[in-house]
Amino acid sequence: MTAHRPLPDGHDGPAAGRFAPSPSGDLHLGNLRTALLAWLFARTTGRRFLLRVEDLDRVRPGAEDRQLADLRALGLDWDGPVSHQSQRRAGYDEAIGRLASAGLVYECFCTRREILQAPSAPHAPDGAYPGTCRDLTPAQRAERRAARPGPALRLRSEVAEYTVTDVLHGEYTGMVDDLVLRRGDGTPAYNLAVVVDDAAQGVDQVVRGDDLLSSAPRQAYLAATLGLTIPEYAHVPLVLGPQGKRLAKRDGAVTLADLAATASDAGAEPGAVASRALATIAVSLHLAEPGEAVTTETLRGRFSPSALPRGPWVYHPA
Repeated sequence: MTAHRPLPDGHDGPAAGRFAPSPSGDLHLGNLRTALLAWLFARTTGRRFLLRVEDLDRVRPGAEDRQLADLRALGLDWDGPVSHQSQRRAGYDEAIGRLASAGLVYECFCTRREILQAPSAPHAPDGAYPGTCRDLTPAQRAERRAARPGPALRLRSEVAEYTVTDVLHGEYTGMVDDLVLRRGDGTPAYNLAVVVDDAAQGVDQVVRGDDLLSSAPRQAYLAATLGLTIPEYAHVPLVLGPQGKRLAKRDGAVTLADLAATASDAGAEPGAVASRALATIAVSLHLAEPGEAVTTETLRGRFSPSALPRGPWVYHPA
């Protein structure tokens, strides 16, 4: 059954899920597994599936084209053109302006080292911003601005924690501190950008790795503060390498290009490599039997969030 929901921009249409890679390198099997899960969650709930390139930071030439080619080779499709965060800065500026008008933004002059070395408030979680610049006087701000031009902008949070509901994890309560909205170099911060983009694109379902679960309360609180709809979250287990750490290039043949190069001596075609990778991922998700050939449409017919494994998948490259 197709879900039909009002979108934030006033248009009425199906809501969406999304996959939002950073074009800093090739996608490995862990990234591809998360992309497949995001596609399955969206397609089995009548949502559109969108691709958004998070290119505000690291961009490696050619990486985006290779990423899109790998997603297509795996059998994934998406709706509409690929969007880019670098082209959406006006929306981030508008959101910061709304927060500033409500008195919820302040300048921060702290360096990373100063934040790490600053004493935390009693009972504050590790990594929480201690509020060093939160209550500076106008004179203090002027003095620091002269010494350190280009301050970051932070949200003046009115809560210390926030609770979200996750499809796989249930209720999760996490820290909310005075998160960065815009970095000192003028780059919109990740937490702001994803919240603004998801709302603008009608994304009401966010599927991503469970290493990002702790960021969901911050983002949900920011969305609520901006008057935006909080999406449904599904934080899926990561893929780990043989040493039990997050899968990375150091683990060997972990991208489709790596696998194709490894299999080239046996005469494997690129399409066969992608099909084998899809089958391997499907087995890890309990959606296929070892050795079974599958397609994304096959997996779509078998998919059930309740049957997904809850623990990480340890991948051992052949």
